[in-house]
Amino acid sequence: MNRILLFVPLAIFALMGITFWVGLGIEDKTSLPSPLIDHPFPEFELGVVEDGRTLTTADLQGKPALVNVWATWCPTCKAEHAFLNELAADGVRIVGINYKDDVEKARDWLAAFGNPYDYNLSDPKGKLGLELGVYGAPETFLVDADGIIRAKHIGDLNADVWKKLKPQFDAMSGAEQ
Repeated sequence: MNRILLFVPLAIFALMGITFWVGLGIEDKTSLPSPLIDHPFPEFELGVVEDGRTLTTADLQGKPALVNVWATWCPTCKAEHAFLNELAADGVRIVGINYKDDVEKARDWLAAFGNPYDYNLSDPKGKLGLELGVYGAPETFLVDADGIIRAKHIGDLNADVWKKLKPQFDAMSGAEQ
């Protein structure tokens, strides 16, 4: 009987290991839910990279937008930039948030690679990014005409991701799907 008791801890450990292994496979690792979904875009008053004027949350309203958090130090941002230029050419309104970056570097970067953004908010200290729950760049939010956040995507925005987000964006825009 005593010998059987020696195997009980091993059996418990094995059962815990199996439970942990199965649990890792269940969760969706491609999405991090945002508590801001269906909530208003955070209040801000920030300068614009392109011309230095100051904009507020009210300037974001009126028309649905992709709000893209990016930076010149972000290699993935450069990878997604060509696709953002394509979306802008197709008439998609894109607002940029230049996150924890230098304004002059951002201007040079946009001059070199094109500017798909209606405007870029300069967030050098990352305060707006913090309010948005940004983990890092790039991140993209779908914001409706009333300034309500409807979706969040972490990582580069590419054709495959856009196929998933486009129906929701079209519905916000009143466009046919």
